[in-house]
Amino acid sequence: MFASTSGGRPGAAGRLRRAAVRSVSGLPRQFWWLWTSTLINRLGSFVATFLALYLTVERGYSASYAGLVGALYGLGGVVSSVGGGVLADRLGRRPTLLISQLSTAASVALLGFMTDPVAIAAVACLVGMASNASRPAVQAMMADIVAPEDRVRAFSLNYWAINLGFAVSSTAAGLIAQHGYLALFLGEAALVLACAVVVFVKLPESRPQEAGGPGDAPADAAGGGNGGGPERVSMLTVLRDGRFMTVVGLNLLLALIFQQAYVSMPVAMGRDGFSSADFGAVIAVNGVLIVLLQIPVTRFIEHRSPALLLIGSALLAGYGFGLTALAGSVALYAVAVAVWTLGEIINSPTQMGLVVRLSPVHGRGRYQGMYALSWSVASLTAPLLGGTVIDHYGANALWAGCAAVGTVAAVGYGVLLRR
Repeated sequence: MFASTSGGRPGAAGRLRRAAVRSVSGLPRQFWWLWTSTLINRLGSFVATFLALYLTVERGYSASYAGLVGALYGLGGVVSSVGGGVLADRLGRRPTLLISQLSTAASVALLGFMTDPVAIAAVACLVGMASNASRPAVQAMMADIVAPEDRVRAFSLNYWAINLGFAVSSTAAGLIAQHGYLALFLGEAALVLACAVVVFVKLPESRPQEAGGPGDAPADAAGGGNGGGPERVSMLTVLRDGRFMTVVGLNLLLALIFQQAYVSMPVAMGRDGFSSADFGAVIAVNGVLIVLLQIPVTRFIEHRSPALLLIGSALLAGYGFGLTALAGSVALYAVAVAVWTLGEIINSPTQMGLVVRLSPVHGRGRYQGMYALSWSVASLTAPLLGGTVIDHYGANALWAGCAAVGTVAAVGYGVLLRR
């Protein structure tokens, strides 16, 4: 007994190893292939992250035009979020993923060759539509193949893969962009195609009607209320679900904040004289911290009060972006990113676990589509709001607004979950 704790370090190292093993053990093989496809996809997530810099620095367009293009990208996502959810329930998760990934690869490659501002805007809308159609299918498939008690852990691991890929791609893309942006567009298209190959070769269909899974077990009935068998679920059913739609609305507020990192922050940094490599290094902090902290933080929060976690994450997100108003160097921008990233780490698995619990088994695609819609609406409106506020009132006004919205979201979570 005493030997195992001598000096403290061997015992601590052993506990860390055991915690790491528990974090990744017990999940089905299908989940890991889905995880792999997510990682490949995110390793090539160049275009959405650097589109604003490409338009304002490389092409010389205004912040308002960059915001308009970002909004059209989001508009495409608004359409495909609901459509992708319906397809995931009707056509199946696997066909929806393949259609989305092949369409994304083609449209991203095409966008790299567009020079006319109208053409750029139109193709950006197609890219947003194609890329966002896969989100409901991925989340529904994950809920299908992972047992209810493991879902928060599975969502956390998947989010970890997203950000591992993002940390690598954002850093690499910032350097690649200095030698030509076309390589970013073609590189993303190639990696999305590789993702489609993994789905086609390794992932069978998981829809409950076709392949029974953990979601069909009675344990799921407590979450969605219809785990015992198929029930008729339409988009009207989703809209009438007051609890779920309130969660979607609150997530929309947080999504509006988080989206500022990909349009407003690069534009503000560019106006302050920072380069694409500077922005790549700053935004990579987000991915690196999630890679380092997502799994241990998830183990810490897994059985804690969702209300406190969601309130805290909303405040961290809002005031983390608020700190950007004080940033005058790459280091200070990185500190602000670190604060709101902690909010993101706490929010993501907690929110996704809540969404799945509120989703009926045979309507998961539609429910996930509505949840994804909140992110797509944010992608549509956040660039317009951010670009307009920066052009007319300055970046500091935008960051103050983010702090205010985060506070409103925190109050909303407190009222909803207390009731």
